[in-house]
Amino acid sequence: MLFKDESGKDSEAQIEAFEDTWHWSHVAEETYHELVTEAPDEVSRVVAALRELLGTNQVMAYLVMMAARLVELHRVLKPTGSLYLHCDPTSSHYLKLVMDAIFGPTRFRTEIIWKRSTAHSDTKQGRRQHGRVHDVILFYTKGEEWTWNPIYTPYDQEYVESNYKHVEAATGRRYQLDNITGPGGAAKGNPSYEVMGVTRYWRYSRQTMDELIQQGRIIQTKPGAVPRYKRYLDEMPGVPLQDVWTDIGPISSQAAERLGYPTQKPERLLERIINTSSNPGDMVLDPFCGCGTTIAAAQKLGRRWIGIDVTHLSIALQKYRLEAMFPGIEFEVLGEPGDVGAAHQLAQDDRYQFQWWALSLIRAKPLGGTGAGKTGKKGSDKGIDGIINFVDDNTRRPKRVLVQVKSGKVKSGDIRDLRGTVEREEAAMGVFITLEEPSRDMKTEAVSAGFYHSPGWGQDYPRIQILTIEELLHGVEVKMPPQYGTFKEAQRARLGGEHPQLDL
Repeated sequence: MLFKDESGKDSEAQIEAFEDTWHWSHVAEETYHELVTEAPDEVSRVVAALRELLGTNQVMAYLVMMAARLVELHRVLKPTGSLYLHCDPTSSHYLKLVMDAIFGPTRFRTEIIWKRSTAHSDTKQGRRQHGRVHDVILFYTKGEEWTWNPIYTPYDQEYVESNYKHVEAATGRRYQLDNITGPGGAAKGNPSYEVMGVTRYWRYSRQTMDELIQQGRIIQTKPGAVPRYKRYLDEMPGVPLQDVWTDIGPISSQAAERLGYPTQKPERLLERIINTSSNPGDMVLDPFCGCGTTIAAAQKLGRRWIGIDVTHLSIALQKYRLEAMFPGIEFEVLGEPGDVGAAHQLAQDDRYQFQWWALSLIRAKPLGGTGAGKTGKKGSDKGIDGIINFVDDNTRRPKRVLVQVKSGKVKSGDIRDLRGTVEREEAAMGVFITLEEPSRDMKTEAVSAGFYHSPGWGQDYPRIQILTIEELLHGVEVKMPPQYGTFKEAQRARLGGEHPQLDL
């Protein structure tokens, strides 16, 4: 889980942001109506048939949502472009019908099976079916000609030892002896001549054969034996990639790239897809970009990219990941508030999204409890919405800045409450983010809290700080020691490509 509250329980923010549950609602009904009345005939008929089969439930709500988006993705896809749809086996067969209707059955290329986890069994707990260890990736193209770069995987050791038995003493290189006779003989136009005392129809012309003999590539194991071609293992590209992928494992709990995002995919998985179906400079679009694995892989491989997600929690994580992996990177975020008016609109539309966005302005990690979910229940965080950790002494013990976000009316009592929570929780400092201008009494209350002295930096910082959204939008920062550990940083990567976009 990405976020936990102070007691170690899963944060309500986790549930609000990442729960993959769909419900049949008026939005699903409206989208269904648009699909059956306005989408191409094949699409409307398939969607109607699926509803007839499945009824109005969570699965159908998901399929309607996906169908509407797949229609648009097909529209914006270039003629030589490809689409990869990642899903699990509970919905892949339905989605394949939808994809066939949108792209056409002849545009289906591959159903890739990705082994996403190691073997497990709940048999002792009464499970009466096979363990589920794979996901499905459906690969479609828009046209009959598409960008394709073959990928090869290494030979397994058993194949190597069976087929490349010989080892060259001088170099240690493995090789096999391959047949060089011409299949079909004279009927196929193969030349006939003598080589090392043996006359056959050969694959090569006499001139090419002489050159290969000079290079030491034609071997006769004993007098009278048919000469053969010396083929080195290290000259072979490997096995062409097949449709079952077992060589890319899940992200382990100790993996350097792990960010804690529930649906995070391995970078290698996305790098393989991007390398196969695009070239440097091409555009990659991920319309459900989550924690940003696709856009990070695209940036690393020199592609241009656009990522889209619906939560400010996700967008914040993507920004931190890109900045950590590609120092100095420039990207544009569309859909975030750029002024106080837009911030007011976001707070009016969804105060929880506003809270996550406001916390991202100071790189604070959201906590559970008040404002973290639609229930609005108070949790063990005592009304605190976010936290910043930092280390500023030789003990390496993390210290905390507690953060509270308010989008409505504020008063001096709010600052007294924050100050009391900071003292009770033995935190170093507290930050109060407000959309409204603070009153003079609030400022006086904050100043009266005094200072936190950093032993490592030898500086004093205001113990309670009030920051307005307007100040944060103009670059004002929390006065505190340099922060560490707010989010787990992604590993630094080589910069490639220019001017990507991050769409919200």
